[in-house]
Order: sequence, then C-alpha cells, then structure tokens
Amino acid sequence: MSPTKKEWKDAYRGRTVVGGVFCIRCGATGERWLHATDDLRGSRNRFSFSVATELCPEPAMADSWKVHGPASFTFEVLEELEKKESQTDREFAGEIEVLLELWREKLKNGSV
Repeated sequence: MSPTKKEWKDAYRGRTVVGGVFCIRCGATGERWLHATDDLRGSRNRFSFSVATELCPEPAMADSWKVHGPASFTFEVLEELEKKESQTDREFAGEIEVLLELWREKLKNGSV
C-alpha cells in the first residue's frame, strides 16, 4: 500500500532540517565559493545536478568551469547546523548567516 498524501506531508514536516556552510572548490585552481544554506541536502543535490548536466551552478565560477570542466569541482560541507524544534525559520536562517560570517573570517585569516 502506498503512502497517502497526508502521510507524505507528515513525514516532510517531521524530517530533520540540516543547514550550514559549504564551499564549492575548484581543484585545479584552489578557488573557493563560499555559501550558506538552510538545506544542505538540497544544495548538494543541485550541485550534483550541475555537474551531471555540465551546467555551471554560479556565474562567478563560469570562467573556471569552462576552462577546467565540472569534474574539477567539489562540494565541501564546512559546518552543519541542525534546526531545533523550537526555532523559527527566521531564527535558523540567522544562525546560519552568523556561521557564514565566521567562516568568511576563518578563510580570510587563513586559519583553515
């Protein structure tokens, strides 16, 4: 018996939401593009789709993408953050933005 629409909705609402900070790195040049998201799984899936279809996921990396090809790029999770049940979407997004700023500072200072 297949799940009903209500069961699908309940499963979606009950899922664990994981956001965080990630970067897309070009192995050939060492360049990194830093991002924050409230859905790491979705961001990883979009990146995988971009690689599979050879469509550049971001205009800022288009030149490197054309020169080195999609196989030169990797998706790297730098830090994960799980949404708490008591958090609103806005509070969760705010925490992720703070994480992003911390990672910008770490990378700028070369401490990673």
